[in-house]
Amino acid sequence: MAFIELVTEKIVKTPLVSKDKPDVLRELVQILKDAGQIEDYEAVLKAVQEREGKMSTGLQDGIAVPHGKTDAVSGLTLAIGISPAGIDYDALDGEPSKLFFLLVAPPDQSGPHVMALSDIAKLARSKAFCRALVHAESAQEVVELIRGD
Repeated sequence: MAFIELVTEKIVKTPLVSKDKPDVLRELVQILKDAGQIEDYEAVLKAVQEREGKMSTGLQDGIAVPHGKTDAVSGLTLAIGISPAGIDYDALDGEPSKLFFLLVAPPDQSGPHVMALSDIAKLARSKAFCRALVHAESAQEVVELIRGD
């Protein structure tokens, strides 16, 4: 399934309420749980935390892509969180992260995971697009921007 097909209002939250990195991870996984995308919150959170423990997934230009692999999902799942104020996420450039794309996939499905990371990287190249996402006032607006509606 393509990244764009995963983007629905129920997996988008703006603004996030979290103020720090551990809370962001919990909040993003809760988005998946609330959307009916996962059943085992703890297993998914553990997978994401373990991956984050190896190296921060805070990239640059306000983008973070926390991700993990676990048997607790049957296919690629996505949650998008936006923090207009930014959150210290140990990003590569030292700047606060504002756009969070959580990806969780089964250990045996690397292809969709890598493709989604590539799609996110393409979106992130446009600073104007990223600014528009950060300033989106609703999940619906985020979905429309990403889908190009």
